[in-house]
Amino acid sequence: MSIIVPNILSNITSEFPDQEIEVWDYSPESINAPSKDRCTFYVPTYMSGRRAIEVSKEMPNLEVIQLLTAGVDGVRSLMAENVTLCNAKGVHDASTAELTVALALNARRGLANFHKNQLSQLWISESYPSLADSKVLIVGYGSIGRAVEQRLLPFEVEITRVSRKKHDDTHPMEDLPGLLGDADIVILLVPLTSETRGFFNDKMFSAMKDGAILINVARGQVVDTDDLVNALKSRNIFAALDVVDPEPLPIDHVLWQLDNCIITPHVGGNSTAFFRRAHRLVVSNLKRYIQGHPLLNVISGEY
Repeated sequence: MSIIVPNILSNITSEFPDQEIEVWDYSPESINAPSKDRCTFYVPTYMSGRRAIEVSKEMPNLEVIQLLTAGVDGVRSLMAENVTLCNAKGVHDASTAELTVALALNARRGLANFHKNQLSQLWISESYPSLADSKVLIVGYGSIGRAVEQRLLPFEVEITRVSRKKHDDTHPMEDLPGLLGDADIVILLVPLTSETRGFFNDKMFSAMKDGAILINVARGQVVDTDDLVNALKSRNIFAALDVVDPEPLPIDHVLWQLDNCIITPHVGGNSTAFFRRAHRLVVSNLKRYIQGHPLLNVISGEY
């Protein structure tokens, strides 16, 4: 049994003194050949790209890949076959929920415009809609959606939940077009799958109410970028995007220039809150793996 973890989890070695653990840096090439041959439990570093997954095919004894991301889109095609895949569900809930609330406040209260005025030394008092009393639609109500809801409720908002399947407290996805017209803020948290790729398109934008805000903290590809640009140019709607398609956004892309769009560079989960939670999950799953117990967050389908 051999374990490879990224350097951000180097303190794990002290918790498993009887295990062979190699700590590697950002580059998969830094993993030495003997370690790859022996590795049975592999943790790719966070946001390390395709190569960090593909290197798993060079690990003949690999049994488990523990991701540090909640999303698993595209991972299956890059990894070795017959390997158990675990995601990091729950690790990014706090960070992503915080950014979502920050984007909602920014977009709702016009903070970006006030900051632009500040840089031009302009004292212009303007009134914007409040977050209080807003109707919020959470699309993709899972663990991150619950974390977003917990942080938004103290702002006195009204929340409607949408999930893949109907539950007692959620609407099914097919209800979404009919719900958009009543929402002041639409938050996308769906995983990227064959069903959600490009699903938020012109039909959805047309159903949004005047003055509404779209917040995408899911994946850029769940929104049709051309339809997004057309809607922002032709409608009185606002977008706050932590993810875009493509990423990184090309320097000459029109989204950079639109006044009714805020962009953050895919940093929803990347905060200090991530490290403690990632450490906790990996330690828990390593203990389960070593003891032969069922693993947490095993991915059996697309997500």
